Amino acid sequence: MTTPTPVRDPYPDALRACALLVVVLGHWIATLPRMAGGQLVDTDHLLAVWDAAGFLTWVVQVVPLFVFVSAAVSADGVARRLAAGEQKQWWAARALGLARPTVTYLAVLVALAGIAWLLGGRLLGVFNQSLTIHLWFLLMLLTVQALLPWCLRVDARFGLGAVLGMVAVAALLDAVRAGVSSPEDLRWIGARVAERPAGIAWLNMLVVWLLPQQLGIAWKRGRFRGAGAGAGFLALGALWLVLAMGSGYPVAMVGVALAGNNMLPPTLALVGVMWLQVGAVLLFEPLARRLLAGRTLARAITVLGALGMPLYLWHKLAELPAAWLGEKLGLPIDAGVPGEPGFWLGRAGWIALCLLMVTPVIALVVRFELRRDREVPVTDRRLRIVVGGVALYVGLAAALAWGVWPGAVLGLAAVSMASWQLRRRSGAL
Repeated sequence: MTTPTPVRDPYPDALRACALLVVVLGHWIATLPRMAGGQLVDTDHLLAVWDAAGFLTWVVQVVPLFVFVSAAVSADGVARRLAAGEQKQWWAARALGLARPTVTYLAVLVALAGIAWLLGGRLLGVFNQSLTIHLWFLLMLLTVQALLPWCLRVDARFGLGAVLGMVAVAALLDAVRAGVSSPEDLRWIGARVAERPAGIAWLNMLVVWLLPQQLGIAWKRGRFRGAGAGAGFLALGALWLVLAMGSGYPVAMVGVALAGNNMLPPTLALVGVMWLQVGAVLLFEPLARRLLAGRTLARAITVLGALGMPLYLWHKLAELPAAWLGEKLGLPIDAGVPGEPGFWLGRAGWIALCLLMVTPVIALVVRFELRRDREVPVTDRRLRIVVGGVALYVGLAAALAWGVWPGAVLGLAAVSMASWQLRRRSGAL
């Protein structure tokens, strides 16, 4: 007797797909091409030149939402793996699933770097760091998912107390960073955090990103649900952000520097956005499920979900041919001055170019990935999993830190090693 395959819940898939789509569009909006003499000479970041754009990040910073939903989707499967003693193989499979397409991406970047070196390519130098900066997400995702089994155990023992504990630890780390020594200091904790080096608060790179994962597990376990809980989370998030801004925390929830932002490392202000996102998930769930009951939207979500990670991995590369095409056709791709008339029309044109360029890229990538062996056996040897995991972290970190050159070259070697170590010998790279 065969066990029936469980029906996949379309709502979490829709949330994850939409979250990745928002991230992609947000990255394209934030890239501001700068022209001189008809050629692209540099790029700015929207947040670096327009302070008011910080409020937009309250909407487009949806990485917490992705972590929240991913934890809810994975919770039952990981629990079964834990019961079967297959915890390490689960993470190895996740790591391998990220390593293999990343090998392809880095290999293309290395090839482009070689072509640019031979032919004197100019645009690759302009986009050098931009083409790898988004790999930070893979590093964060690998880390929190490695701790998903631990989070499941913590939820089973403490319930929502685990969430409160993480918030308390994050608050303590921010307080230490701010040098809080009296209740009066709490009034301006945000301003003090923004002015001071992170120090021990770098631990919030782990604590704060574990928080949406812990919330996702609690949601899956039914510890909160319904429109009433959603309204409560929305009210909490709104009040949280008002108090955070009043204490001097930066407005932007995306960082463009190593200091003075809510991302590097994450701060208590970012937690306010998490409350808002969880509240929206709960409040709009009935309406979303009714819409997803229709075949057309459900199919679109299925396709978008399948393309989500390839689109995230490759979307920054689309900016390179978009800039080239804009130059060749003489299109007004220069971003101009944010806030002035015509700025958003120019942003729409830039996004249209990026969409035009990313379409054939994704088509080629998907065709290539479909031709590969998708069911590569994963190793169950602890040493190889550790070596593969370390190599994957090193490779992603190298590309993130040093861009296409020399980061992608070093990263390709390390991530290829990770892919080789994480699979069984019978699998293909």
